[in-house]
Amino acid sequence: MNRPIVTIVLLAGLNLSGAAQAALHDRGGGLIYDDALNVTWLQDANYAKISGYDTDGWMTWQDSKDWAANLNYYDVERGVTYDDWRLPSTLQFDSSCEIQSGAGSYGIGCTGSEMGHLFYADLGGVAGSPITLTHNANYNLFQNLQADYYWSGTGYPPNNTYHAWAFITLDGYQYWYLTTLELSAWAVRDGDVAAVPEPETYAMMLAGLGLVGAAARRRKSRRD
Repeated sequence: MNRPIVTIVLLAGLNLSGAAQAALHDRGGGLIYDDALNVTWLQDANYAKISGYDTDGWMTWQDSKDWAANLNYYDVERGVTYDDWRLPSTLQFDSSCEIQSGAGSYGIGCTGSEMGHLFYADLGGVAGSPITLTHNANYNLFQNLQADYYWSGTGYPPNNTYHAWAFITLDGYQYWYLTTLELSAWAVRDGDVAAVPEPETYAMMLAGLGLVGAAARRRKSRRD
């Protein structure tokens, strides 16, 4: 009879912890984790330029994909080098987009795509307004995030090398462009770099254990 009570209390503590956490987490080392998408963004939205890889950070689609795929980023916080980077993906079809047609899902409001989710859900971006002007506090987690055009790693249509999807943080618009154009590139990787639970998780676990202990003491006192 007692084991289910312990399990329920502990799970309740963990669930409360998850509910209390925001969608974005600064993991240190220049890495920001999105727990809704389970991806980790480079904190620097123009790392290709800042690292000296490209003069202005604007590259063709293929060059942008090559940069992300060959990026070796050293995490000073954990002493680990990550080499599994990619460009953000674009969901097709995406029912959250303003426009649905045979050409795909595009326009404003595309929260199914990784860049669209970041813009609208995580950063509080508003359609028609530059992210630099309209945003929430999460905007300050990032560096060099501008009102710009960012390549997606998804071709349009899939497996096409002539057009690819991009997201515009200038106005929250998603569209496809010629792959020979030079746009910005922002690297992302799957999963979380954190190896241990955050302090809030520990706190809720301890709180759950405290409740279990109190219940056990009450049962013991009744038997005595």
